[in-house]
Amino acid sequence: MSSSLEMISANRSFGGWHKKYQHRSSSLNCEMTFSIYLPPQVDDGGKVPVLYWLSGLTCTDDNFSHKAGAQRYAAALGVALVMADTSPRGDGVADDADGAYDMGLGAGFYLNATEAPWNSHYKMYDYIVDELPALVESVFPVTTKKAISGHSMGGHGALTIALKNSGVYTSASAFSPIVNPVNSPWGKKAFAAYLGDDVAAWSAYDTVELMNQGAGKALPILVDQGLDDSFLAEQLLTDNLVQAAQANGVDAKVRYQPGYDHSYYFIASFIEQHLIFHAKHLVGSA
Repeated sequence: MSSSLEMISANRSFGGWHKKYQHRSSSLNCEMTFSIYLPPQVDDGGKVPVLYWLSGLTCTDDNFSHKAGAQRYAAALGVALVMADTSPRGDGVADDADGAYDMGLGAGFYLNATEAPWNSHYKMYDYIVDELPALVESVFPVTTKKAISGHSMGGHGALTIALKNSGVYTSASAFSPIVNPVNSPWGKKAFAAYLGDDVAAWSAYDTVELMNQGAGKALPILVDQGLDDSFLAEQLLTDNLVQAAQANGVDAKVRYQPGYDHSYYFIASFIEQHLIFHAKHLVGSA
């Protein structure tokens, strides 16, 4: 086991284990936490594929771990879950001067910041794409097959990361993702701070823009969006995703769900379907 990896907690869950760890991140230059659920199939000495989960603004790995109910389905399907934090943390890590929830701590947006002071720590793209999977694959009984999913800001992260690395992930999915951040208030604020005034550089972290540039045509994508989501019209811009996928031949299934909002009640209602979707690509059956 990596000498920098420290287990914080371990809980038996649906025949497997849900564990929380802390480690020193070289890409983020701080201590980070993540959770992993290992299904019961690993008890027989086997290795299982992994679904990476990225959470949204203000969240940590605990939100999904405690509220989504995903462990039950991961256990049945033989898929490990890795749940990352949403930003770097700790003393010396830059935060929004006014304490806003949509910038700084808890709001890393899964990109590599280029502007000071953010560029000293905010390299969430490198952490999720390279560092965390390398750590997980070196320590735990998992294969190199991986999929990715997320919610809101994490949905943005999951889709953009998968589109930029479509040969790495078998599939991608999202709940209520911020799909066109270059045109949303959340995205404009964060991208201007993290990436500077060159709007052209923002497109590298925008799902709609990446699709328009030809990314992800071979990547299976599933998106669920609640029609009663108060952020839909101004921040999430899901219709732009539908149009971009259709125009560019991307295999994206977008489902608008009547009555559902932005909460974990929504995620818990459809997480089984998302895990089944990923399992079909990760293990070939569900």
